[in-house]
Amino acid sequence: MSQPVDVNFDNFEQEVLNADQPVVIDFWAPWCGPCRQIGPVLADLARKYDGKVKVAKINVDQERAIAGHFQVQGIPALFVVHNRTVVDSMVGFGGRGPLEKLFERHATRAA
Repeated sequence: MSQPVDVNFDNFEQEVLNADQPVVIDFWAPWCGPCRQIGPVLADLARKYDGKVKVAKINVDQERAIAGHFQVQGIPALFVVHNRTVVDSMVGFGGRGPLEKLFERHATRAA
């Protein structure tokens, strides 16, 4: 079963850019309340969409360069990367429904 993977500068290329399926990047921080709420939902969706959509978690406090590259201004911020390109994004946590729709939109892109 797939679980969200912690991503940092050292494994970003391997885990995100070279992934065979779309990757939902969750930019988060431990002090962020909505980030703590979205975490279990993303973990559940990672299991549900195993092999179709991958979930990567990036701590904005530890990986400022990556967050800056994506121009993250508020968290939680989600970016969907497929074939090295950002194909979708979402800021904030509006509940499970919008997240599941995001995953569903991109599950069909899997290689």
